[in-house]
Amino acid sequence: MQGPVSRWRSTRPTLESVAREAAVSRQTVSNVLNAPHLVSEETRRRVEDVIARTGYRPVRAAQTLRTRRSYLIAVGLQTPAEDRGEVGHGFLHALTERAQARGYRTLVYTAGNDKSEISTYENLLSDYDLDGFVLTGTHTGDERTAWLSRHHIPFVTFGRPWGSAARHSWADVDGAAGIRAATDHLIGLGHHRVAFLGWPEGSGVGEDRRAGWEVACRAAALPTSGLAARMDNSFAAGRSACAELLQADDPPTAFVGVSDVIALGAWSELAARGLQPGPQAAVVGFDDSAAAALAGLSSVAQPLSEVASACLDCLQKLQEHADGPAGSPDEVLLEPRLILRSSA
Repeated sequence: MQGPVSRWRSTRPTLESVAREAAVSRQTVSNVLNAPHLVSEETRRRVEDVIARTGYRPVRAAQTLRTRRSYLIAVGLQTPAEDRGEVGHGFLHALTERAQARGYRTLVYTAGNDKSEISTYENLLSDYDLDGFVLTGTHTGDERTAWLSRHHIPFVTFGRPWGSAARHSWADVDGAAGIRAATDHLIGLGHHRVAFLGWPEGSGVGEDRRAGWEVACRAAALPTSGLAARMDNSFAAGRSACAELLQADDPPTAFVGVSDVIALGAWSELAARGLQPGPQAAVVGFDDSAAAALAGLSSVAQPLSEVASACLDCLQKLQEHADGPAGSPDEVLLEPRLILRSSA
């Protein structure tokens, strides 16, 4: 009579059953798990969906011996800052789900400043056999990427190497394109004075998004002077900046926020003044947070699942070339999507 472990082994999904359900070959399933760049995106997604649905897990012990890989990656969880924390958690969930579909396990660690995070790298590399790191929150003068490159540790970042000549693999969202789409939409509604509510100077992500607003306004021959403000990422700061801009002799009628939390502050100020959505007032944010959906705020949504898949593709490619020349780093820039609601 079979015991519980034997019964579990006899009923669990196999490489063959996944291949059969996805209507592909065994080799294609193996490529999705070990060399996804060899498979078309449509096929890879179909196989990953079957893996996720069936709960298939490769026989890791045999795979580890064959490939000399641990199938364990470390992911840093940044300290949340208002609604930006929602993006980080959304990316972590997408990455964990996609990694699991490819047979990887994720080890999550908390990340503070660069120096403390580098110290964490040293501890993790001493305690675990890691295949690599996925970093988030890239910034100007990032010491983490320099340290990992110097020590030849495979890594990929969610975010570009801002203000740096450093070359490494990354996946990111085109914030400039997202903000330009939002600004173009507001201009198309008839708004001729569109303000931008951004972060303080020094933020690569913030400057990238601001550039999208500037390009859209210039293309439509609309002014930008006196229509931009910089602030901390908070609801109160967004509301205060909106109130100040409305004091101008020729105030803006529409606002684009660098984040949802700032845009929600502006939306609240406009509502308090009795300005209704339409020719009088319009607001668009960025990140498509749960709060934005609840408040009816139009926003730019980041394709976090696609970013997660791209990060894993980059990391697996680095693993394949671990013992030889890796070639040029992968640089993947993905388009966000404008989600329209009642605010614009």
